[in-house]
Amino acid sequence: MPSSLPPVTAIRVFEAAARHLNFTAAAEELAMTQAAVSYQIKLLEERLGTRLFVRRARGVELTEAGARLAPAVLRAFEGLRESFAAFAVTSEHILSVSAVPTFATTWLVPRLGFFQLAHPEIAVRLDTSNQLTDFARDSVDLGLRAGRGGWPGLTTHKLRDIAFSPMMSPALAARLGPAPKPADLLELPLIDPSDSWWTDWFRLAGIEAGDIEERSGLHLLSQHLAARAAIAGQGVAILEPAFFREEMADGRLVQPFPLLASSDWGYYVVYPETRRPPRKVRVFCDWIITRLREEAATPPGAILSDEA
Repeated sequence: MPSSLPPVTAIRVFEAAARHLNFTAAAEELAMTQAAVSYQIKLLEERLGTRLFVRRARGVELTEAGARLAPAVLRAFEGLRESFAAFAVTSEHILSVSAVPTFATTWLVPRLGFFQLAHPEIAVRLDTSNQLTDFARDSVDLGLRAGRGGWPGLTTHKLRDIAFSPMMSPALAARLGPAPKPADLLELPLIDPSDSWWTDWFRLAGIEAGDIEERSGLHLLSQHLAARAAIAGQGVAILEPAFFREEMADGRLVQPFPLLASSDWGYYVVYPETRRPPRKVRVFCDWIITRLREEAATPPGAILSDEA
């Protein structure tokens, strides 16, 4: 059977009083009154059935029983202080991020190195998931989400709207001819034809696409995988061009039509509103917002320098 531990508050007061050998100094350290310190010591003495301190003119002295107890209690609290100090240092320099897979794999991961170069004191720990983070339960500092925003209890910063367009390899684009029309895409194999983005884009282009979701084709359900298939010439993918600037710049992917369709969804960075964000969260938010703003101002197909 485990032994019963005295009240933690009384033990904490005993440790401070034994270290200072002064109830007034212990009270100041613990933000308590001297009377409260005396009361907690009295409770502990009654619990143990023995005196722990003897009052003197300039403070207090430990009794024989107090002197036997004090070293172990002092060591225990010093160990706790060291553990919490080490945790604080580690926590300050490790940023835990939960991100939706599409944003993580197509945009964030290729650029994380730039953040690390700018802030080598912060190590990013990235987890990808489509599940919403429970900040009260999960050890996560901030989340990168796709949705409409307005999540209760969270501070949100909108990063950008979700905007998409058909993209393909240059070889497949050549099959469209010198003056392609949006309807010509229906003559090519479509990747993820069941994706509602296809219907949205064709509707915006003024094209009746019919039962496009019933067409056969690759069903990958991932922009990252769909882009790889499109680069390999396996079909036309409906993608977010903002995620594939490098592939467009080096000619692996082309966007044959400037038309961008969008939904009421966007990407957001979120963290608990009840928590004052630590420096690492503020630094990352500033970096990602600035980086996306700079990319939005850069011409399509161009790449920011590694120093951005």
